[in-house]
Amino acid sequence: MDELEAWVLLGGLVEARRDRGEATAWLRSLVTELDDAYGGLKLAPFGITQGDEVQGLLVATADPLLAVLHAALRAKPRPIRWVCIRGAVDPGEGSATQRTGSAFLAARAAIEAARAGHERLVIRTGRADADELLDGMTPAMADLLYALTPRQQAVARLALIEGLRQSEVAERLNVRRATISVSFARARVTPLARLAAAIRMAYAGGFSDAIPPAATLRE
Repeated sequence: MDELEAWVLLGGLVEARRDRGEATAWLRSLVTELDDAYGGLKLAPFGITQGDEVQGLLVATADPLLAVLHAALRAKPRPIRWVCIRGAVDPGEGSATQRTGSAFLAARAAIEAARAGHERLVIRTGRADADELLDGMTPAMADLLYALTPRQQAVARLALIEGLRQSEVAERLNVRRATISVSFARARVTPLARLAAAIRMAYAGGFSDAIPPAATLRE
């Protein structure tokens, strides 16, 4: 059978050796969350490798940045090094950890390079122009996400993933609107949303009509 065009995602915890059992449990919970978030956009269920890495396989029109946001903005997040590679994969069955193809090989090489270079987020499309743009934007996205406090993470999640207005975020968190306005500013929610939109535009290419748009911030 012919190879498929798809997204391969690898996510490895930056620090997992200190509390291996808790780290594995956290990854399992993340896998469940990502399976639910992507629904029918998965080519296979997310899985965890023997090296405690999350591995995903998505249709080419899916949004890989959504996985990064879910991981960074969930309760008690752990720093993850993400590599998202669009390329060819072999048809098959089973979870993402049981699949093969050139995109998987490229993802493995990319995450090793990212680990050596201390990079937190790498996205590759195979198009030189898009990849050059992504190389300039993805480090900033990782830095912004992992600089958030727990309260800021909660606010950013509601705004960037659920698409809630500031007033709706305030109601959900049972705080005053003015308090949320301050949290939005300190969490740099608007710059994060704009950067996420730019990253999505860079890798969308010919699939721009199919990829879900970034959550629109509404006052």
